[in-house]
Amino acid sequence: MNPAARAFWLSSPGHGELRDVTLPEPGEDEVLVRALYSGVSRGTETLVFRGGVPESQHDVMRAPFQEGDFPAPVKYGYLSVGVVERGPDELIGRTVFCLHPHQSRYVVPVSAVTVVPDRVPAARAVLAGTVETAVNALWDAAPQIGDRISVVGGGMIGCSVAALLARFPGIRLQLVDADPARAETAKALGVDFATPADATGERDLVIHASATEPGLTRALELLAPEGTVVELSWYGDRRVTLPLGEAFHSRRLTLRASQVGTVSPAARPGRGYAERMALALDLLADPALDALITGESGFEELPALMPRLTSGEIPALCHRIRYPDPA
Repeated sequence: MNPAARAFWLSSPGHGELRDVTLPEPGEDEVLVRALYSGVSRGTETLVFRGGVPESQHDVMRAPFQEGDFPAPVKYGYLSVGVVERGPDELIGRTVFCLHPHQSRYVVPVSAVTVVPDRVPAARAVLAGTVETAVNALWDAAPQIGDRISVVGGGMIGCSVAALLARFPGIRLQLVDADPARAETAKALGVDFATPADATGERDLVIHASATEPGLTRALELLAPEGTVVELSWYGDRRVTLPLGEAFHSRRLTLRASQVGTVSPAARPGRGYAERMALALDLLADPALDALITGESGFEELPALMPRLTSGEIPALCHRIRYPDPA
């Protein structure tokens, strides 16, 4: 008989609860995973929590193991790390990452889990989904040696992009955020920091991830002629107005989207979702990325925690959820 499990559900916009789950018996090509940690992505998950997914995007925004439908009730999330309790012999006892909602135990296909490298702590591996987004964004952006690059928006995605760009040789990189406290995160990542008013201009490439209209406007202002803004923000049901009648045409600027739901066409031929996730986990061997985890709470605290994360009462990049040890 499978052990008991509980899952976090958005019961109605702004209200969450823990529910008991009846697990199926794992099939021949399935695994039973006991969660160790999960992560709350403050951008997307808090948008879902407040009921901000537009109806036109309900299908696009579905998480791989989501249950229910937007706006609610819905079980949502995609940053889970656990240990395999049942399944193929070679996986039993291994730590794995899965794009699964917040749940204490779950049964998924073997193909849905990626083994966490031994050199990557399970507690850091919750960042895999975010670093995967950053990998895809940089495939789309295609930075070159010597580029002048800014990342506008020091949230979870923006900081992940900056952390990876910090490893590129010869680039001049700056993280830009309206919150001066992000300077400490930038320092931990080895990246220069500036507020929007003090940001360096004439950039060849700007990665925008602030999910704000002023942030995107500032990203365009920072570009050199022929420069490109790669837009990573998800605005949900909000409209954005841009000053495209000013220098946009005369400076021949480019604004393009990047989204993790599709593997970038710029990736090497044959690279798919599994290869991209494995690369993200391998990159997490860098301890500097611990700076992206800004808090930790127990699983039982999630219903009370989510409103505080959504309102900004608890400022966070990635907030880690810790699951209790098995009885």
